[in-house]
Amino acid sequence: MPISAPTGLEPAAPSPSPLVGEGGRSPGEGSTPSDPPAAAPHRPLRPILRLLTRSTAAILALALDAAIPATFGLWLAVKDLKPVDVSPADVRSVTVVDRNGRLLRPFTTSDGRWRLPVKVDEVDPAYVRMLLAYEDNRFRDHHGVDIFASARAAWQLIREHRIVSGGSTITMQVARLLEPRDERSFAAKARQAIRALQLEQRFSKDEILSLYLSLAPFGGNVEGLRAASLAYFGKEPRRLSPAESALLVALPQSPETRRPDRQNQAALVSRNRVLERAAERHILSRAEWAHAIAEPMPSGRLSFPNLAPHLSEELVAERPDLKIQRTTLDYRLQATIEAMVRDRISQLGSKLSAAVLIIDNFTGEVRAHVGGADYFSVERSGGVDLTRAFRSPGSALKPFIYALAFENGQAHPETSLEDRPARFGAWAPENFDQSFHGTVTARYALQQSLNVPAVEMLNAVGPARLVARLKGAGAELQIPKDAAPGLAIGLGGLGIRLTDLARLYTGLARGGQTIALKWRLDPPATGKEEAAVELRLTDPVSAWYVADILRGAPPPLNALPDRLAYKTGTSYGYRDAWAVGFDRHWTVAVWVGRPDGQPMPGLVGRLVAAPILFDAYQRIGTPPDIIPQPPNALIATTATLPPPLRMLARQTSIPRVTLAATTQAPLQISYPPDGARIDLGLTAKNVLNDSGPLALKALGGVPPLTWMVDGVPVTRADLRRTASWQPDGAGFARVSVVDARGAVASVRIRLE
Repeated sequence: MPISAPTGLEPAAPSPSPLVGEGGRSPGEGSTPSDPPAAAPHRPLRPILRLLTRSTAAILALALDAAIPATFGLWLAVKDLKPVDVSPADVRSVTVVDRNGRLLRPFTTSDGRWRLPVKVDEVDPAYVRMLLAYEDNRFRDHHGVDIFASARAAWQLIREHRIVSGGSTITMQVARLLEPRDERSFAAKARQAIRALQLEQRFSKDEILSLYLSLAPFGGNVEGLRAASLAYFGKEPRRLSPAESALLVALPQSPETRRPDRQNQAALVSRNRVLERAAERHILSRAEWAHAIAEPMPSGRLSFPNLAPHLSEELVAERPDLKIQRTTLDYRLQATIEAMVRDRISQLGSKLSAAVLIIDNFTGEVRAHVGGADYFSVERSGGVDLTRAFRSPGSALKPFIYALAFENGQAHPETSLEDRPARFGAWAPENFDQSFHGTVTARYALQQSLNVPAVEMLNAVGPARLVARLKGAGAELQIPKDAAPGLAIGLGGLGIRLTDLARLYTGLARGGQTIALKWRLDPPATGKEEAAVELRLTDPVSAWYVADILRGAPPPLNALPDRLAYKTGTSYGYRDAWAVGFDRHWTVAVWVGRPDGQPMPGLVGRLVAAPILFDAYQRIGTPPDIIPQPPNALIATTATLPPPLRMLARQTSIPRVTLAATTQAPLQISYPPDGARIDLGLTAKNVLNDSGPLALKALGGVPPLTWMVDGVPVTRADLRRTASWQPDGAGFARVSVVDARGAVASVRIRLE
């Protein structure tokens, strides 16, 4: 029986049958022993290969015949198609940044989206490597369409009957984000491919990647990598951990089903899949992968930065055309001062607020701007920018009265003044502590903020002249209509904003020349850079006299003496507390009060605003820079002054009438005494015993009295001179009492 030939492609083993030879014939069929061995049996491999070669050639020929016109047609389509519209990428959030480009506050787009611009070089390089490895491994090599990825995706679809992987490149995804369409068809895919080719012709690879990083969706109203990094991790994408990078790579593929704040488990699975791919491609070591897998997932969205909210709103309203608002602020200083103000004000009262400005005297640039203690507090009227509110400055204008008198040659820091009861017309001013000091120098009178000498000095200078000088120096003042300036303006009888008061004090630090405050680094809308305008406040010698005097003012408890020139102010009725300090380089201005203007017993500039001032200055981080003495300053004592300067000339418009000395006893605290150590049973255990509250007793003054501990009121205004206070722990405490006329007495005690 004949033996059939093998059907495989490999040669079959020779037949062991003696009836059939190697050639498939019997020995007697024409062969002789001398004949060479018959040829190997015919195998079907070569015909099959020839057939495959012919078929492949035919297929390739047909493909080539089809590809040439298809390619030409695609080229014509690209050529005739209008350029891709990239204007949707220009719709982005307005951002307010500090002087170094750090984000202070972003704003949503007009349709409520968070979309913050970002470039490739502003993103963690490890994130970019992970993104390309997962989304588009040949991004740097193709021209917008990855033929290999498309072929792989098609083959997987045919083999698996489902979509296993996509063929879209990052460039095609950018095209889809620029021209979003709901349809998912071959035509839509072809259009994306054409747009991708256009994008590749027009932009560099990094520019295309930047478009993707700015437009990709990350869930909800968050678009773009930068907004997502801030929303989920509270930081810029410049430094991301591998786990953070992996989550941000995974989110745009299905942003709503993978949002960590809503679908945490799905987000975790997607993140870990990206991490596995990164490990397979050696972007991460196995140790880095294991550490990243164990990193917890964010469970919610964080708030976007909201530093300098009041100033940010004002700048955006002023220049809405600018997408990036560049301010003069310093991010670190702004954040530090805002936190400090919140902490301080939270201890003083639920309806109090504060405003702070820190100014560079050389340039007029504002480095910190706090418009209120809590932007989101309704009770504190947080949305009101209190740096621009007109309020009564109290004694904070006194330095400018003295500066004008020094400039006029009417007085000198060592000129003698009379601090005695007096009446100017129908008005009889009194000192804050209800006491009088007799004959004092102008230096001492300004350092102690004595009212009667200041009014006498203003009477000599002239209120109208002072107002004209302050306005000429750039300050906007609020004075009652149709009323001539009177002597009361020297003690706060007008309205001024914190911004204007701070500008006036920069003039004392700058040798008598004020400079306009500057909040933005952007060029003006006109495109022409404007020179900083300096306005004259006083002459250099007078400015230095005042600065030298104020540097010797007694500091609050949290500060060292003779370091910072400063002045406080308290408006009538305890509505406003002020403190402004300066050295050669910096001016710091503080206002504290209720935004609604209601009085607050105990709201005294030296007790409430001055500690905030010195705390704020300390956070600048540089030691005080003393203002140098001008060469023609007159250094003398009262006795060695020229005779016309030894006493203030009484060339005044309103006659002064000296009154009899008042018999009212000065306000003082009789218990507890200053420096007392009071045992409340706290030495053995850190809890109070049953001894009850601490008794407080005052002498003198004018009731009602208000008691405060560490600047916080502990009693309401009371006609009695006794009160009680329940301490909450051991330690040092500052006990103060304020009477109806604003006199203050304080003692420092230790509770044990």
